[in-house]
Amino acid sequence: MIVIFTDYGTAGPYVGQVKARLLEDAPGVDLVDLMADAPSRNPKHAAYLLASYIDFFPAGTVFLCVVDPGVGGPRMPLAVKAQDCWFVGPDNGLFEIVARRSRKPAVWWDVTWRPENLSATFHGRDLFAPVAARIARGEAPPGHRRAGSSEFGWDWPEDLDEVVYIDFFGNATTGRRAATVMPGATAIVGTERIKMATTFSDVSEGGVFWYENANGLAEIAVNRGNAAEVLGLKIGSQVTFTP
Repeated sequence: MIVIFTDYGTAGPYVGQVKARLLEDAPGVDLVDLMADAPSRNPKHAAYLLASYIDFFPAGTVFLCVVDPGVGGPRMPLAVKAQDCWFVGPDNGLFEIVARRSRKPAVWWDVTWRPENLSATFHGRDLFAPVAARIARGEAPPGHRRAGSSEFGWDWPEDLDEVVYIDFFGNATTGRRAATVMPGATAIVGTERIKMATTFSDVSEGGVFWYENANGLAEIAVNRGNAAEVLGLKIGSQVTFTP
């Protein structure tokens, strides 16, 4: 399957055009719309979010990932093999956390192929989608293996104590894996001290809490409410965990 992870949003033609190219170049391959509202123009926060989803997909999955504020600039197109899956997208740190947490050493490829018609601003459709389709068909990435990894993201922390995603309900996902937080720890947002709970029904209506979400990340929520609005949270808001 090919899994699509972008910051393109659900409005407009962008995701549809990418999927049309994938269906043309890899007929019969299943497409999964994982996310179209990844942190906009923000590869760093998107990198921690992307890494939390990998274990839920089988080996051989191809992830087409585009969070690419440098599109048309000097950054390289990239293919990375990690966790027995392939990741195709821009070399801007987006795959740093996935590669770092891979059980096997990640393999990095510079994609040197360019299509005859390459838009200056839509590499997701014109460049990354055909490369992802080629890999999904069982072919090697069109380029050469890189001796090292990426120059982007190497200095990012193992876990990011910031909000990396706010979902439709206003729940605020952090870049911190809940398993790395001391049991019973308190989350601190500004002057607010937030206790841990297992699930929404463990707190009263309107109650603020943090919990381990279904993808293993620490997330702040309000039972039957909107945590982002209640606490004034946005992408990049600092969240500290303390005993």
